[in-house]
Amino acid sequence: MSLETDLLLDRHRLKRRLVFWRTLAVLAVIGAVLVGLHGSGVWFSQTHVARLSVNGIITEDRKLTSAVAKLADDPSVKALIVSIDSPGGSVAGGESLHDAIAQVAAKKPVVAVMGGVAASAGYMIAVAADRIYARQATLTGSIGVLLEAPQVSGLLDKLGIGVTTIVSGPLKDQPSYTHPLSDQGREVLKGLVMDMYGQFVAMVAQGRHMDQAKVRELGDGRAYTGQQALRLGLIDAIGGERAARAWLASAKGVPADLPVQDISTRSFAERELSGMLGPLFQGIWKTLLSQSVMLDGGWSVWHRFGG
Repeated sequence: MSLETDLLLDRHRLKRRLVFWRTLAVLAVIGAVLVGLHGSGVWFSQTHVARLSVNGIITEDRKLTSAVAKLADDPSVKALIVSIDSPGGSVAGGESLHDAIAQVAAKKPVVAVMGGVAASAGYMIAVAADRIYARQATLTGSIGVLLEAPQVSGLLDKLGIGVTTIVSGPLKDQPSYTHPLSDQGREVLKGLVMDMYGQFVAMVAQGRHMDQAKVRELGDGRAYTGQQALRLGLIDAIGGERAARAWLASAKGVPADLPVQDISTRSFAERELSGMLGPLFQGIWKTLLSQSVMLDGGWSVWHRFGG
């Protein structure tokens, strides 16, 4: 092979490399622009209906509540669908999400659609909507609050283990893992629970346009089916997202052909990892925590197994 041929081949290889790297650079620039548009909200400027999916145990999520609240002033969002499949969660988490949804509902239509379960804090967030749909067999309601703490003093006694606790006041260690509640401690904790319960009742009364006395009558902690909840005025109709879209179109003038965009505060990698591992960890979380609560807050969770 001649020297001239070698030079031509080398030049051809060099051109191919340059084309490759230039193409890669252009794609990188386009990607950076798209990310910037996504972050600024321009990417989602198309008129649409937003969907908030609330699944599993509800805890306080500042990024999510902030994203929901911003929908109130987003001109591209014409309505919000809140899709719920949750047995409840922390009172604070339910309250923050309820307030963010109510902020949207003050400016544009909001409809809640319940799945298999929308109880306790799951129902709390639903009452911020203008209209609530549920399936006939949806388990909902369970209006109430609980504080539950393990107490293992009997086991420690059998093992011969003693615990010495020095406190600044008689209520500082109430409740405690190592000794039973005092009468005074029980009274104080009962006061906390009833205060949070009163806040829950007020949310339901306001959202459902119902007298607080009636809410307290219904809110003894029990769950209702969707059919029962409809008769009691806790929901508005039986149906799913299709019925919700039809109502938005007929009652609120939101076109039925508008696309639906899901609200997400997670990155692509987080969504993929959650999709693979989420069901496993959610099952463990529900098993371990849905029947008991941590000491740093009140919970509104449907007690599936009674107690």
